[in-house]
Amino acid sequence: MPPRRNAEVVRRTAETRVRVAVDLDAHDPERRSATGIGFFDHMLDQLARHSGLGLVVEAEGDRHIDDHHTVEDVGIALGQALHEALGDKAGIARYADCHLPMDGTLTRVALDVSGRPFLVFRTTFRTAKIGSFDTELVREFFTAFAMNARVTLHVETLYGDNDHHIAEACFKGLARTLGAAVRVAGPGGAIPSTKGAL
Repeated sequence: MPPRRNAEVVRRTAETRVRVAVDLDAHDPERRSATGIGFFDHMLDQLARHSGLGLVVEAEGDRHIDDHHTVEDVGIALGQALHEALGDKAGIARYADCHLPMDGTLTRVALDVSGRPFLVFRTTFRTAKIGSFDTELVREFFTAFAMNARVTLHVETLYGDNDHHIAEACFKGLARTLGAAVRVAGPGGAIPSTKGAL
């Protein structure tokens, strides 16, 4: 029987305390997010639900300053937990892409679980905030996640004029591609690389 692909990362700094648990194979996955940042919790809930993965996020941070450290550190811990849970990546699909529509918004996301961290993020927002959430933190999260998950990630919003929908399409697009890329076709699969390692 193949090993269970799950991991937990706890990150403590002078600015934040973050715990992230991921489960790539759960049949009845636990999904909950509690960061104290309403819109960010909503986006993490979308990421968990639409990827089909188990995801628990608990975070406390220096939000009396702003939300930056909390959002970034959740991205770091989530990326590290995903990287750990994937193990040697044997049998995974590795690549996935999608076009994610969200009403009048269309976002394209492509993912390679490559072991080589890289982010292309071509998404802009019309306003500085969605409610009380700083829209620039969307990119900060994606950067922290991609670098620490060691994936190549391309995110591009092709069009859209509602910032809530633009952000949500980015997170849902990541969810769909992530869920597809980490799926294992069956036991005994090879590492999907001519190098023999990812």
